[in-house]
Amino acid sequence: MQIKLFTVSLGDGGAEQEMNTFLKTHKILEVGQKLISNDNGAAWCFCVRYLEQAVTIPSESRAKVDYRQVLDEPTFQKFSHLRGIRKQVAATEGLSAFIVFTDEELAELAKLEAITVKGMLGIKGIGEKKAMRFAHYFIDKPETDETPGAVA
Repeated sequence: MQIKLFTVSLGDGGAEQEMNTFLKTHKILEVGQKLISNDNGAAWCFCVRYLEQAVTIPSESRAKVDYRQVLDEPTFQKFSHLRGIRKQVAATEGLSAFIVFTDEELAELAKLEAITVKGMLGIKGIGEKKAMRFAHYFIDKPETDETPGAVA
């Protein structure tokens, strides 16, 4: 356990911001506070007890993507179809949908002319294990010629 002291004068936004950043990035155990007043003015004094291990802040720059805006209409329709398949796969496998494929991975799959294992492996985030586990749900089935007398 570590201790860090902060003194925030009334109206001092810089010290307040520094303390807030510290609190967001550390595992806080306890915060003690006291208002101190003297001839020089008033200030809050904070005693923060925290664990040494820092906490990572999720990036706020990762905005939600509207794939209807990003993809052309036929690709978006394929993307929507793949999302439906992903939902069924997730239910069947007892997984969260993003574990099967993320929206970003599905968008890249939708851009492929034909979905194949080789094509899947070319997409960032899809490795051999993921491709082997889920590919059979998503791979485009080759059309067979059902003409009488045709050899398959």
